Amino acid sequence: MNLPATLHYTKDHEWIRVEGDVAYVGITDHAQKELGDIVYVDIDTLDKDVAQHDVFGTVEAVKTVSDLFSPITGTVLEVNEKLADAPETVNADPYGDGWMVKISITKPEELAELLSADAYGELVGA
Repeated sequence: MNLPATLHYTKDHEWIRVEGDVAYVGITDHAQKELGDIVYVDIDTLDKDVAQHDVFGTVEAVKTVSDLFSPITGTVLEVNEKLADAPETVNADPYGDGWMVKISITKPEELAELLSADAYGELVGA
C-alpha cells in the first residue's frame, strides 16, 4: 500500500499535505481501493469555512457514496476542477493529481491530532 511519509492522515481515510498555511486534502490509496471505481466527486464548499471533521463533499463510486471529512479547520480555497471531468483520477493518483481541495489552515495545532503514515498503516492493517 502506498503511504507517503510526508503526509498526515485521518481515521476517516483522508490525507493532508501542508504547504505553508495551505493544505491539500484527498482520500488515501486505501480508501480509493475500498471504494472501487470512482465515478463522481461532489464538493460544494468552495469559499466556505469548514471545521475539523466537518463534511466538505462526497465521493461516489460504482457501489457506494462516501462523505469526505475535513482533517483541519479552515476555508476551502480551491476545488480540483480536473475531477469534474475525470473523477477516476482519484483512483489513478490519489496523492497527486487526485487531490480534492485546498484549505487554508486556521488552527495549525490540529495537525498534531492527525496520524503519521505508520499510525495510519497500523489502522488499516498495511
